[in-house]
Amino acid sequence: MFQTNWTSATVFVFLGFIHYPKIEILIFVLCLLMFSITFLGNIILISISILDSHLHTPMYFFLSNLSFLDIWYTSSALSPMLVNFVSGKNTISFSGCAAQMYFALTMGATECVLLSMMAYDRYVAICNPLRYSIIMNRRVCVQMAVGSWVTGSLAALVESASVLQLSLCGHNINHFTCEILAVLKLVCVDISMVQLVMLVLSVLVILVPMLLICISYAFILSNILRLSSVDGRSKAFSTCTAHLIVVVLFYGTALSMYLKPSAVDSQEIDKFMALVYAGLTPMLNPIIYSLRNKEVKVALKKLLTKNSFGSTLISKVK
Repeated sequence: MFQTNWTSATVFVFLGFIHYPKIEILIFVLCLLMFSITFLGNIILISISILDSHLHTPMYFFLSNLSFLDIWYTSSALSPMLVNFVSGKNTISFSGCAAQMYFALTMGATECVLLSMMAYDRYVAICNPLRYSIIMNRRVCVQMAVGSWVTGSLAALVESASVLQLSLCGHNINHFTCEILAVLKLVCVDISMVQLVMLVLSVLVILVPMLLICISYAFILSNILRLSSVDGRSKAFSTCTAHLIVVVLFYGTALSMYLKPSAVDSQEIDKFMALVYAGLTPMLNPIIYSLRNKEVKVALKKLLTKNSFGSTLISKVK
């Protein structure tokens, strides 16, 4: 088969959900809904976290980072597919595909690490509340956030660079985005070294953070069991359960894709799994982690009341 490389080729063609013509429109509507809710929910959270001084805490600092990350993560994965569906154009340049692949990998890896930092923050807040402000000071929070972004960027750079140097046989990507596993299906040379690199990085940025989250929540749940208040215990369990559902969805789908045996071919399943960790979990994050919180509801109500009062005052002056 004719071999080419990234620099000499022209375009990639997305196959998307062409094998599911009967539900293609339904998938488009669901993706549009997830994108809209994700964008709106995270914008609201970032806005109130900045405008309300009561939310200038480590928890909401990390949540704002997560919201910013999810906006770009969903945009990089879903918005090209939505545009392609509307325009009827399903192609992308090779340089554009390389950029899309690196950006999506960066956002995904960064989120994996950031979620573990957030779990540690909750562990300190619940299990060591008296020293929380000392341990989780502003400098430490910034360092943890920057460390998450740097780790995700470097992991994505290594993975992307290992794929971009390979020769390709074909231009049709059986996916709706330039997902690295789908692009690897086009490679017509030995990819054992690339698979080893991806395995090591997947363990470091997916499996290790997930284990850290599980350990943090094990200590948190152990501490919750000591609470004397039944209502407080029930509320804490409800919150932890909601958090763990998001963790299971995000890390579970990522692990099943990136740590499955190379002999297993599940390209069609991978597309729907990608919709879960790139569309569903970013949509659930602001709802589960913040918009249910009493502090956020109060801040949002204050913001809306203030804006309503300001608009009424301006209209009276006019």
